[in-house]
Amino acid sequence: MIESGRPRLRRNHGRGKLVRLSPVILTVVIASLAYATPPDMAFSRLLPAAPALAAAMWPVLPTILLGTVCLFLMIGLSVVFPGLGTWWTAAGIIAVTVAAAYGSHVRLQRERTLFQVRLVADAAQQVVLSPMPRRLGSVEIESLYLAAAAEARIGGDFYEVVDTRYGVRLLIGDVRGKGLPAVGAAAAIVNSFREAAYSEADMVEVARRLDASSTRYNAAYPPEGPMERFATGLLVQIPHGGRRMEILNCGHPPPLLLNRRGLRALEPTAPSPLLNLADLIGDDYTVDTYDFTPDDLLLLYTDGIAEARTHNGQFFPLAAWMRQQSTATPHELLTALHRDLLRYSKGRLDDDIAALAVRLRTPPE
Repeated sequence: MIESGRPRLRRNHGRGKLVRLSPVILTVVIASLAYATPPDMAFSRLLPAAPALAAAMWPVLPTILLGTVCLFLMIGLSVVFPGLGTWWTAAGIIAVTVAAAYGSHVRLQRERTLFQVRLVADAAQQVVLSPMPRRLGSVEIESLYLAAAAEARIGGDFYEVVDTRYGVRLLIGDVRGKGLPAVGAAAAIVNSFREAAYSEADMVEVARRLDASSTRYNAAYPPEGPMERFATGLLVQIPHGGRRMEILNCGHPPPLLLNRRGLRALEPTAPSPLLNLADLIGDDYTVDTYDFTPDDLLLLYTDGIAEARTHNGQFFPLAAWMRQQSTATPHELLTALHRDLLRYSKGRLDDDIAALAVRLRTPPE
């Protein structure tokens, strides 16, 4: 894979250099046409286009230098071909160069601001989405996160995995809303899970602590508008050495279990309240138990995956796609999911996407 990617990287690097040199190429082409064609064709009047193009990709000083070169080229052409309208074109070159220099300055300021915003987003991502271990005992784990807006890097989807004395515990969820408030709400839930998962033996108590943290955060930072800010959540516990798992689903899309018997959506037997809504609809939680044997593949995901669609509104066929992945490892599963989601939606995601793939390894003989 690394070797096959190197030629592509070289081609992209060479294409990028060619694009950055395009203002120079444009200057040479216009000057050559102005010199080689009759004066009445007046190709020299296109010279202001070169510094205008440079403003989109060059710093301020090179943009001014290119405008100066174009000005001198215009003066030289007027010596060879009198009557070209030198003063009007020269004035146009000067005006465009000044405007281009200012535009370049504004663009560079915005790029620096965007870079700082991305640094903040990366820091927030480290808080909410910590590096994921790929194996905890006999449990293999792989994670995937895709922000709907590439510039944002992170949104309201979250996940976490911890290894406790009660077994491997997993969390995945989705906060309603976007932007920093959604990220803050997700961070509050994830940080609460990191504490509660170690200290609470009962999964129901873990869920109650997550709900309490979500409620406290929303009381301190109330959402804008009349709608409550809530979150879906899914808790999974895989005991050490056990071949069963427990799932508590707080309004989240049901996980998919793939094994030799086929594909099964693990729907909850009774609904549990969404996080931050227990005070309104009650805190009755249901924990369901399922078989989870070696080589079974479990997919936890947020609704951004099931709701990914084509330009004509057709949703991604997740269940049918999952049935074709019977021999995949967690890493292979999410790599293929990442590729096929972007291909299916033509790279246009309407919502953030998070997923965890889990497999119980066969114990050595």
